[in-house]
Formats: sequence, C-alpha cells, structure tokens
Amino acid sequence: MSIAADGRLQALEDIATQLRVDSVRATTAAGSGHPTSSASGADLVAAIFFDVMRFDPQAPRDPACDRFVLSKGHAAPLLYAAWAAAGALDRKDLVQLRRIDSDLEGHPTPRLPFVDVATGSLGQGLGVGVGLALGARSLGTDARVFVLLGDGEMAEGSVWEAAQMASHEKLDNLVAVVDVNALGQSGPTMLGHDLKAYQRRFAAFGWRVNVIDGHDMTQITTALRRATRGRGAPTAIVARTLKGKGLGAEVEGKEGWHGKPLPADMADRVIASLESHLHHLPPPPIRRPRGVGKTKLPPPQPIAGKPPLGEIATRQAYGEALVRLGESDARVRVLDGDVKNSTYAEKFKDRFPERFVEAWIAEQNMVSAAAGLAAQGLVPFASSFACFLERAADQVRMAGISRSNVKLCGSHAGVSIGEDGPSQMALEDLAFFRAIPEAVVFYPSDGVATDAAVQLAAARKGIVYIRTTRGKTPGLYPEDEAFAVGTLKTLRRSDGDRLAIVAAGITLHEALAAQAELATSGVAVRVIDLFCVKPIDATALLEAARACDNRILTVEDHYAEGGIGDAVMEAVGTAGIAVHRLAVREIPRSGSPKQLLERFGIGRGAIVTKVREILGG
Repeated sequence: MSIAADGRLQALEDIATQLRVDSVRATTAAGSGHPTSSASGADLVAAIFFDVMRFDPQAPRDPACDRFVLSKGHAAPLLYAAWAAAGALDRKDLVQLRRIDSDLEGHPTPRLPFVDVATGSLGQGLGVGVGLALGARSLGTDARVFVLLGDGEMAEGSVWEAAQMASHEKLDNLVAVVDVNALGQSGPTMLGHDLKAYQRRFAAFGWRVNVIDGHDMTQITTALRRATRGRGAPTAIVARTLKGKGLGAEVEGKEGWHGKPLPADMADRVIASLESHLHHLPPPPIRRPRGVGKTKLPPPQPIAGKPPLGEIATRQAYGEALVRLGESDARVRVLDGDVKNSTYAEKFKDRFPERFVEAWIAEQNMVSAAAGLAAQGLVPFASSFACFLERAADQVRMAGISRSNVKLCGSHAGVSIGEDGPSQMALEDLAFFRAIPEAVVFYPSDGVATDAAVQLAAARKGIVYIRTTRGKTPGLYPEDEAFAVGTLKTLRRSDGDRLAIVAAGITLHEALAAQAELATSGVAVRVIDLFCVKPIDATALLEAARACDNRILTVEDHYAEGGIGDAVMEAVGTAGIAVHRLAVREIPRSGSPKQLLERFGIGRGAIVTKVREILGG
C-alpha cells in the first residue's frame, strides 16, 4: 500500500472516529437516541460519503447526485454527523438532536434537504433505494444509490421484495450495505454474525455479494469501489460489525444498550478515548458529480384530447387518463402490481413502455419504489386493487410522513365488485387514506370525473388516492366539466328537497336511481356527488343540508367506520345537521353486484326505504 493510500485510509478512519464522537455527544445531550447503532455503522458511512459517493452538499437532491438512504433510521445521529462532516450542517448544531424546535429528529425526515424519505419503520429503505435507482436510470444519469440497512430489519419481507425487484431490473447502480452488528433492540438478531447466511440469501436473489469486516477500512473501500463498477446486477456488501464499536468495553458488542445514550461522565471518557486515536488528517475531498443542474425534463404541457364520455368503468377511464397525462407530462411514471389488465394501467405501458414499471405482486415494495421515484423529481402513479394497496399501509404511512409526491389508485373497491367475494372487496380503504395527513382522496363516479382526478392528482404536490369502480357506470358530466380539490357536485336539486343524499362512485348511481323513483311519488331529495372525500367541502355540504330540512343521508360502498359517512359527520355533525348513514355493516359474501348492493343495504331499493323511513313514509 502506498503512503498516499495509507494516508487516505487514515483520513477515513478519522472521519469514522468523528462520526462516533458526534453521535455520542448528540445523544447524551438529547438524553435519548441510538449511539451504539450509530457506532457500528460509522466506518461504513465514512467510506461511503468520503470515498465513493458523488454528491453536492448544497444540492443533494439533484438527479446527478448519488443518493444515500439510511434504512436503519434509528441511527439518525450517524446520518446527521456525516452530513455535518460534508458541510451540509454545522457540527455545533448536532447537539440539538431530538429537540422540538430542531429538524434533527429522532429518525430522519425530509424536513432536511439531504433526506429523500422518512425512515425508521424498518424494512423500507431498500425499496426506496430501488425507486431512486430506477429513477436515475430513467432520467439517464449515472447516479448511484447507497442504502445502509441494519441486520435486524433483514427479517422484514419487504426487504426481500425489494431485493428481487432490484435483481430483476438489473439495477447495478444500487448498493446495499448491511450493518451486521448481531444485536437488535431486545436481544440478538435472528442470524447473529452468520454472514454466510446473508450472503447466500442475497446471492439467491441474484445479487453480487461481498462479505467484509465492517471495521476494516481497506476491506470497506475495496468492496465499495467494486460495487460501483456496474456489472449488470445490484451489489450487497455484508459487513460484520460490533454494536457500540469504539464506545468502550462496557458497551461494545454488549446487549442492553440499544436506544440508550451514554451517561454524561461515561460519554466524556468515551469521547476522550476516541479522540486519542485520531490521526489528525484532513478529510478527503468530496467527490462532486458531473452535470449538477443539467437534468431537466420539459415542463408539463396542456392536456390534449378529450376525456371519455358515456358508459365506462372508472378503472378504465383511469388508464385512459394516464395516457393523456403522459402525453403532456414527461415526469409521469406508472407502476402496477401485476393487475395492469384490470386497473387498465396497461394502456400507459403500451404507449410509454420505457416509463412503466411492473412491480409484480409486491405492493409494499411498489409503494416504497414509488416514493423513491418521487424523490428523483418524477410523478409516480401506482395502482392495484384497493384491497391490496392496504397491504402497504405502513409504506403509505411513511410516504405521508415524507410528504412524498406519490399518487395511488385503488380499483375494484367495495361489494359492487361482485362474485370475487370479501377478500377482494376493499371496504376499509377510504378510512385508511383519509387518515394520512395532508392526503387528498378522490372518488370519481364517471369517466370525465376520473380523468379530472388524474389531472388534479398530478398537479397536486403530495399523496393522492383515487378510488375506482370495477363495473361500468353511465356518464354524468360533459367533457368540459370543471373539477377541483375540495369540491363536490350537486347533480339533482329542487326548491322542495327534504333531504340530501351524499354518495360517490357506484352508490352515487344508486342514489340517482332512488331519487328518480322517489320523485314519481312526490318525494323530492337532493343528490350530491362527493367527488373529493378529502378535503371535504364542509361549506357546500352545510348549505345543502340547510336547504334540505337539515337532513343528510350518506350512502357508501365501504364499511361504516371511517368512510364517507364519518367524513360528512365530521364536516357538519356539530352544526345541528341530522346525518343518517347507509354503509356495509357486516362481512360480505359472493354474489352479483346488484344482489350485494341490496343485501348489504346500499342499493337503490335500500336508499328508497331509508329515505321514506327518515321522512316518515
């Protein structure tokens, strides 16, 4: 080894030592945190940031920059210390860790410009890395993605969903580094220090694998440099480490220290010991990427063509709308979970195959990958049956915390799907997506409204959920009907209306049929299309209720908890409005759509009966 190379390794060791010092100092000042988890990965992170990663500390999200994802988000002090070493943070601010007025949170969030997604719910970082790597490739950059995982989270199935997709897509710009410190929160990890087991598993998924000593800087840098050469497959570096490495014999490799800061006196001793091993060499210069500021997609153009009129399933209208949107906006990417012939996402695939991602039957990874694509500045639409999207609940939750610009479409919602039975009937999805902070929830009822929902979703920053229906429904709106976030539509009204029926999707059409039947016997009711379930137009609802004797009836193809009924109750229930509700109130069964709508009390006959009951005959 040359003197220059030896000096570089010593400089990297100094950085790793400083990362440990900063992690101990920050967590002790905070009185909480994870110094031992940070210490085990310090050598790995020092080498990633200062030997192979190419980035601009002032523009870390530029598509030309390599990306770093801390999947083991509890090691946040290590991440913050690394970015301080790179100059993106002031080191003196690291002791603000976990304070209410600090963006240095206990687990990373994109409040910080160098964090692409929130992490800390373990098992999701590799999926995000897949999306970032796909995005880099799609944008034509040579950026790489480095993901630091903990060995404990390797028990999560979502990790292996990501691993198989990365291999299938031949993402040789993706490097997974596994910090195998052998200790979890409550005890040893499943495999301990059995590095060969991790090696076999990654290799079985088609990855190139290097097994190294995670505290030997020569081995670390050699493995990382090999990993970045790109040979048609992603690379996993399986690194044997010790939890609490460098923090003293009392802590290093010992159980019982997870998530515990060092007491102040102990921290002082540990820091002094660490600093005594410094070589006092300047850090290697940061490797700057080429082309920062040059990767630009053309701005969106006006939408061409016309939305579908007449009878059409809203799921089909969704697929057609994606194509129209894709023609005007080069940022759009579409993912689908092997149901593209049912969600009609295949229409986008046929038109733009290079912008379509088949995510297979792995919905958790699909949502994580969508978040990664969004972090590259793209606009991903991910679709599946609504019930299967619910499988990715935690990934959606974390995307919400990240304020990810992800659009989701759930098709085949409710009992109206028919004979497939309850396992396929999403009856909880509105409740879930309404609970995601800042999310928008659309429930279009015809082709024109669906087309509008897709366009509005693309224009809206943040998570948007679109609920679509399996069966064909009649057209309701002219092609030039204007829609907006937070608005509803009144489809039937008269001065003598005695009650307002609020519905969306399939039950809106049932409500219109019920209104027509009631009108023949002189019973006047108003029918409102709750196109946007969240945010809800409380003002318009209240005005409608006041005009209808302060009575509303909600009808939804959803369980009673958390859906349209609850949304309306929250909007007007405290204003003296009587809100009556029809919803699915038991676990359904197979049958024809018409049979199921009536049997579970949300069809036109059930609506007519309920209205007469409310109005006293």
